[in-house]
Amino acid sequence: MSHSNAHDNSINQGRAMVYRLLSALFAKEVDQPLLHELTSAQAQAFLAQLASDPLLGTDVAKINAVLLGLTTDKALLELAADYCGLFLVGTKHSASPYASLYMASNKQDGDEVLLFGEQHQQMLDHLEQSQLQVQSEFPEPADHLAVILAYVAHQANRVNSATQLAFINDYLNSWLATFSDKVGQCDNGQFYTALANLTTHWVKSDCETLAASQSH
Repeated sequence: MSHSNAHDNSINQGRAMVYRLLSALFAKEVDQPLLHELTSAQAQAFLAQLASDPLLGTDVAKINAVLLGLTTDKALLELAADYCGLFLVGTKHSASPYASLYMASNKQDGDEVLLFGEQHQQMLDHLEQSQLQVQSEFPEPADHLAVILAYVAHQANRVNSATQLAFINDYLNSWLATFSDKVGQCDNGQFYTALANLTTHWVKSDCETLAASQSH
């Protein structure tokens, strides 16, 4: 293996770790096992490294400050309530994390978009081609943001930059900013606003990296 390939692999492993982290935080509310993992020395070192990027530092700091402050069951429950209100209830005052609600072709204002529709089916096809599936304990449509982020993590060390960039543009960039704005409008706390902003900034930065890697 050449030095450049080894370097690329370490970069891609780091990219995959970021996407897996973001996916985990959107997949479910923060519970004690996840909190224990995120406040471990290893995770804290990783978050500190991520925060060293000026584009990401503010949002990482906000997220980590909340995580380190979750020292009581009451604090965990309050954050879980924020998660539920934002992502599970499906009202006008929530920010549903499904691509189909933002991407549906020829969607008219006021039209109801059905879940488990076109984008869900497309993501299922991608997962199937990669011999993956949505875990049975995650009873959500495949176009859930957590699934898409996990799939990008899976791709990071397996397909070329052009393929990754095309997927991210189609399945994330086309709706992520709108979703992030919605989270900011509806979030009662700071955690998920910072998480949505971090995801948007990270994906934008990652796309620039992928695009640059093709020109070399």
